Amino acid sequence: MIVDAHHHLWDPARRDYPWMVPALAEPFGLEDLRRVTRAAGVDRTVLVQTVSDLAETQEFLDVAAASGGLVAGVVGWVDHARDVPGQVDGLRHRELLKGVRHQVEDEPDPDWLLRPEVVRALGAVGDLVVDLLVRWDQLPAAAELARRCEGTSFVLDHGAKPPLGSGDLPAWERGVTALASRPNVRCKVSGLFTLAHQEHLGPAVDHVLTAFGADRLLFGTDWPVSTLAHDYPTVVERTRSLLDPLSPDERAAVLAGNAVRTYHLAP
Repeated sequence: MIVDAHHHLWDPARRDYPWMVPALAEPFGLEDLRRVTRAAGVDRTVLVQTVSDLAETQEFLDVAAASGGLVAGVVGWVDHARDVPGQVDGLRHRELLKGVRHQVEDEPDPDWLLRPEVVRALGAVGDLVVDLLVRWDQLPAAAELARRCEGTSFVLDHGAKPPLGSGDLPAWERGVTALASRPNVRCKVSGLFTLAHQEHLGPAVDHVLTAFGADRLLFGTDWPVSTLAHDYPTVVERTRSLLDPLSPDERAAVLAGNAVRTYHLAP
């Protein structure tokens, strides 16, 4: 089994996506997802928010409910600086809501995650997962947040986008190591092929493997963003090749089992 623990859907005709580059400005919907997952042999997915809009979360939950089990969970958006439990309570009846995310990487303050209202809110999300979309310079704050909110389960998206080929890579490595020291944090091997060619990804992948271990890594494609580099089946295949050093059981955990356990997906 393969679970794609990180992908998106969007339609630029319905709403604005401030981060979107022109090459991605076309609709990607459920039928597109069915087509590419079928071609790649992916069994289930986790659909992740793309904008700060609660209406999108509601729409994604509707998509998941209509997917026939393909979209097994949704990571939606809620305002992390407001009453997160109150916002989530309005969605509790939607059993496919598995987590929440805010695009923290767009917040200029490297310590934004440590604002009292954010710490308070994320410490009260219950059994929902908090996806962390952060820059490398926000990793120390993320590690401290995880320490303060030890009852909350966190997942680092895209390995915090390692700054490959720059002088900042050692600082990224230290930040990842510090975050991985918190037992309530996991990490997605996702979104890497838009950062660099595969031959340059080895050191970064090796570092997250060493820091988190195979039992705390999740596979994700970051599709359709990943189409900037490769088509969907190629991303799946090339990610699998990055996991070649692992044992068969470890690969199975990264490709499916860890996502099922982390997001409490239906068996």
